[in-house]
Amino acid sequence: MGGGSPYNGIRIKSFEAPTRRRGLRTLDLFVGELGDGLTDGFRITLPKVTSVDQVAAMVTALEVVESAHGLRAGSLLFEIRVETPQAILGADGSTSIARMIRAGDGRVTGLHYRTYDYSASPGVAAEQQSMEHPVADHAKDVMQVAAAGTGVFVSDGSSNRLPVGDSDAKRAAWALHLRLVRRSLERGIHRGWDLHPAQLPSRFASTYAFFRDGLPSAATRLRAYVHGGQSGYLDEPATAAALAGFLLRGLECGAVDAGRSTASSASIVPSSRDSRGGRRMADLDLVIRAERVISSTGEVGRQIGIKDGTIVAIEPLGSDSGRWGTPRARGR
Repeated sequence: MGGGSPYNGIRIKSFEAPTRRRGLRTLDLFVGELGDGLTDGFRITLPKVTSVDQVAAMVTALEVVESAHGLRAGSLLFEIRVETPQAILGADGSTSIARMIRAGDGRVTGLHYRTYDYSASPGVAAEQQSMEHPVADHAKDVMQVAAAGTGVFVSDGSSNRLPVGDSDAKRAAWALHLRLVRRSLERGIHRGWDLHPAQLPSRFASTYAFFRDGLPSAATRLRAYVHGGQSGYLDEPATAAALAGFLLRGLECGAVDAGRSTASSASIVPSSRDSRGGRRMADLDLVIRAERVISSTGEVGRQIGIKDGTIVAIEPLGSDSGRWGTPRARGR
């Protein structure tokens, strides 16, 4: 795809009774038309999911479509849009979204919170519908817990306050969006929706500021964790892995230059204990292994070498340490 987005796809109609036939027909026609032209980043979005049965039905539909069009089994993946309370809490009191992920049989890659559809269902007035309303936070908290450790990402919703009109209106909308994006990042949700091109400046500004603000502390704490120095924190392995993930995210999104970065999952190992340690690797303080780094080319595996709190080598996962080079610089 060159310099294009690593992901692309289609949102079909929901599997509710009035629209499921159209949704299935669209899915079959679209996939059949593209055939071998589908990329690894192709995703299907299933909206307004209200039951685990709909997710199971989607898996069956994808199996049929793959077989009908000669696609590799398991190649069609999909994301769930959480737009109704039924997707969070079932009538029997169980957590529906966790069961939906399991019913997806490895095909579910993401969960998207939909701010306004979801908020309207429990009766939140239009003026109070927001990404930071308690109703929204409850839903996203459940989504995060359900997705933890599964490899399924969680995406926040959107703000419908658009930066349009006079200067004061634009500044107010940008300030709100800037704060909401930062809030999502602080809560561990690294993806979100934007409704208007003019929201992209505040999206980038908030994301870059978040990682740049946190970089000095994260680097200091990692250095202390490896060398046994003082950082003011008593970090454990899980926290050190989170710090490494923070650095990787900042690098991959372009917020910082070749000393920082992101990963969906990362493990860290003191370089002296690495069984594959070649001479170059032995010189490093820390090796971070990340199997699912989100990059401009999609999800890739990376191993990161850190020396004195700075990333000094970035190579594909499993590379021979003797061939490790210098990471390319990132523009600010």
